[in-house]
Amino acid sequence: MTTDPVADMLTRIRNGLRARHQRVEMPSSKLKVELARIFKEEGYISNYKVSEEGRKRILRIVLRYDADGESTISSLERVSRPGRRVYVSAHEIPRVLGDLGVNILTTPRGVMSGKSARKAGVGGELLCNVH
Repeated sequence: MTTDPVADMLTRIRNGLRARHQRVEMPSSKLKVELARIFKEEGYISNYKVSEEGRKRILRIVLRYDADGESTISSLERVSRPGRRVYVSAHEIPRVLGDLGVNILTTPRGVMSGKSARKAGVGGELLCNVH
């Protein structure tokens, strides 16, 4: 069992992109599904699906590449970790690459991108940066 499931998810995606896999699989959780939803909304992955195999739920993420075979994700960075949580208020949410990238937060209103959290005026725990 991993102590940081979000870091495990990001590492699996990172490794899948480096190995040029079409999809990656991992154990599913509500938080991971929400992260995959935001990745899809922002255009970083093609699709995701949760399937049940016996009693276990598996999250399958279809990775996205451009016409030249380059991945749409150049960097996945975990910000808040179990050993060092990072919380930001609505006006402290950092911009990733001058708004070319996305940061993902857990807020009282659920998991959302930094842009939508800024618009909604809520802060929370800064999970990761993607660009």
